[in-house]
Amino acid sequence: MAITAANQLELLQTAEAVAREKMIDPDLVIQAMEESLARAAKSRYGAEMDIRVSIDRKTGKATFTRVRTVVEDEELENYQAELTVEQAKQYLDNPSVGDQIVDEVPPVDLGRIAAQSAKQVILQKVREAERDRQYEEFKDRIGTIINGTVKREEYGNIIVDVGRGEAILRRNEKIGRESYRPNDRIRAYVKDVRRETRGPQIFLSRTAPEFMAELFKMEVPEIYDGIIEIKAVARDPGSRAKIGVISYDNSIDPVGACVGMRGSRVQAVVGELQGEKIDIIPWNEDQATFLVNALQPAEVSKVVIDEEAQKIEVVVPDEQLSLAIGRRGQNVRLASQLTGLDIDILTEAEESARRQAEFAERTKLFVDALDLDEFFAQLLVAEGFTSLEEVAYVDMDELLSIEGVDEDTAGELQARARDVIEEQNRKALEAAKEMGVEQSLFDFEGLTPQMIEALAKDDVKTLEDFATCADWELAGGWTTVDGQRVKDDGLLEKFDVSLEEAQNLIMTARIQLGWVDPSELESDAEDEGEEETEEEAEA
Repeated sequence: MAITAANQLELLQTAEAVAREKMIDPDLVIQAMEESLARAAKSRYGAEMDIRVSIDRKTGKATFTRVRTVVEDEELENYQAELTVEQAKQYLDNPSVGDQIVDEVPPVDLGRIAAQSAKQVILQKVREAERDRQYEEFKDRIGTIINGTVKREEYGNIIVDVGRGEAILRRNEKIGRESYRPNDRIRAYVKDVRRETRGPQIFLSRTAPEFMAELFKMEVPEIYDGIIEIKAVARDPGSRAKIGVISYDNSIDPVGACVGMRGSRVQAVVGELQGEKIDIIPWNEDQATFLVNALQPAEVSKVVIDEEAQKIEVVVPDEQLSLAIGRRGQNVRLASQLTGLDIDILTEAEESARRQAEFAERTKLFVDALDLDEFFAQLLVAEGFTSLEEVAYVDMDELLSIEGVDEDTAGELQARARDVIEEQNRKALEAAKEMGVEQSLFDFEGLTPQMIEALAKDDVKTLEDFATCADWELAGGWTTVDGQRVKDDGLLEKFDVSLEEAQNLIMTARIQLGWVDPSELESDAEDEGEEETEEEAEA
């Protein structure tokens, strides 16, 4: 196939036709043709040569040129595409490194193999341009709802025609057991768009919580306008869902607006989600109030929040327990997802029994340790005292505020408590020494003898051992295992050491050992402070 005047215009027509069909820039197709012709020419003239092809955008004429670059003598490697300054003097008057000598060479007649190779290069370039166009078009549609037509099903995954590309709805992203046939209309949420070798992969979802939020945005004008905001969504796809909403206009009820006249708005969403039941809940900044709303239709008697553990205890009447938990734990699971807290549900009877057990345990501690009668010990517990340290070191006025306690009684109580603590510390000190604890750990400020004994039992016997501990190992914490939050008991957790206190202790130990430069910590703290100030200013 020679590039003759007869088919020069045909080149341009072909390029425009391909570009129009694939909806890409015609210039990209012509560039692909230039590259393919240059490759074919190299196979004819030699692979070492730098052959370039330029196609005139108006006439379609292809010009073949050989390019040679002037380089330093010691850099000369390719004699076909490079030449030295001395060699270039026969072509240029005053050559310098970097100059190029361009010579036109005769056009190439493409043989069958070369033509096939050229065709492959063109197709490859066109496919790449098409993929880039699709990616640029769909990457900005992540987080939106898209309409498409089902093309086919592959191993349970649905391939969807979305206009200028194909998307995939994986089987685990379908609601329940819904099935589709070719040419069925489908609506889904664009979860992700990735640039991959096979082309842009557009991943759809119908189970994502965001899909429900976007559906409500389409059905409820107030959400679209920003008057009502969806703060949280939790779904059990195809079965039940909870959605927390808040109104920024006191005259508009967020729940009523989402439900619509005779339920018209929420029913439109339910219909799209295959009958998924939706609980619309008023959102509240107060976690306890929001949780009480989230556990509807169950009634809640009391809520106890442990902010450090991100855990919450809910007390419900005995007859409301099954309603609060829901079928197969669905109600409490969705409420937990909605609030982002772990929820323990107790009946009033269980909570009362636990409180009585804690009361009895603390009463026994004061009876045994302080040699008090049971009534007086119960009085201390009822006033909120939970440990010997609280009795020993609390302000005298707090003890005097207890009915029937005078200064002599209060002083005697504190003296007994201190004597018991000192005895416990002495025994702990002896036990720690017997276990081989080094003096460096005894000399470290911030650790009591009982803390050191607890550390020694876990083989932490030197200041170096202590400095290598993690804060959560000391203070305890929560980790997620197989979707369940699991409690990690800290070595010093029973001494009420918080995560922040554990961090400070460990960092102090590292500074004393010379592992950390305190000046670096100060500069880091200053940088963080400046960043926070900038963020506040921007806000």
